[in-house]
Amino acid sequence: MNKAYKFRLYPNAEQMNLLTRTFGCVRFIYNKMLGDKIDYYHETGKKLSNTPAQYKEEFPWLKEVDSLALANAQLHLQAAYRNFFRSPKSGFPKFKSKHRHQDSYTTNNQKGSIRMEEGRIKLPKIGFVKLKQHRPVPKDYAIKSATVSKTPKGKYFVSVLFEYEEVIQPVKAENVVGLDFSMKELFVSSDGVTAAYPRYYRQSMEQLQKEQRRLSKCRIGSKNRNKQRIRVARLHEKVSHQRKDFLHKLSRQITNVYDAVCIEDLNMQGMSQSLNFGK
Repeated sequence: MNKAYKFRLYPNAEQMNLLTRTFGCVRFIYNKMLGDKIDYYHETGKKLSNTPAQYKEEFPWLKEVDSLALANAQLHLQAAYRNFFRSPKSGFPKFKSKHRHQDSYTTNNQKGSIRMEEGRIKLPKIGFVKLKQHRPVPKDYAIKSATVSKTPKGKYFVSVLFEYEEVIQPVKAENVVGLDFSMKELFVSSDGVTAAYPRYYRQSMEQLQKEQRRLSKCRIGSKNRNKQRIRVARLHEKVSHQRKDFLHKLSRQITNVYDAVCIEDLNMQGMSQSLNFGK
């Protein structure tokens, strides 16, 4: 069984610099490989099979960061191509912007290159980084990979993927509920219970528009623009946390009462995007 746990990281100044360089190298190799694939196809009509290792002679600074982080960038690019050919509506792979909402990279555990101790985690090429371990890790676990990310507010997190054996205990479903999608509420249960959308985004919309107008008036590259960008990011992060908190509490209430939950097989993401539900 695989399960991921997310922890807050507290890197020191030197580690922050190393993480920033890794984020940049991962973004660079992804964009470089994508650009070369596009150019090669336009020139020859054929597929280019390129790897991060091919670029290290031309760009020797790529050797300074975790090689597995670069390898995972290649895997992510391959996955983007597969998704496009499987479902063209998902869109052709896009170049990654330096100014996108969040930086991240994934690395793999090889012979203990990633390991957790009390209050810290070891990451390849980074060393031991302090973390907030707010929950115990599974017993007899094996770390498979770790994804390090940085939010627009400058917070660092690591999502650690654990592999461990867990015996699923059979449960006799005596108390079952069905959840039906509703146009007005989040859902309507078979017991007649409804859950309304909290509308956190609408509640913050006036303040968000005000801060975004201020951001648009700041000179690009200025310190004031960066400060204002963080203010806008804080508002978006607040709304995101409110939604997650609401959904976690609601799902906990349901699982505390019922043994099994049945839901409709609908494309909820597509419907919510087209109709602006939950805004």
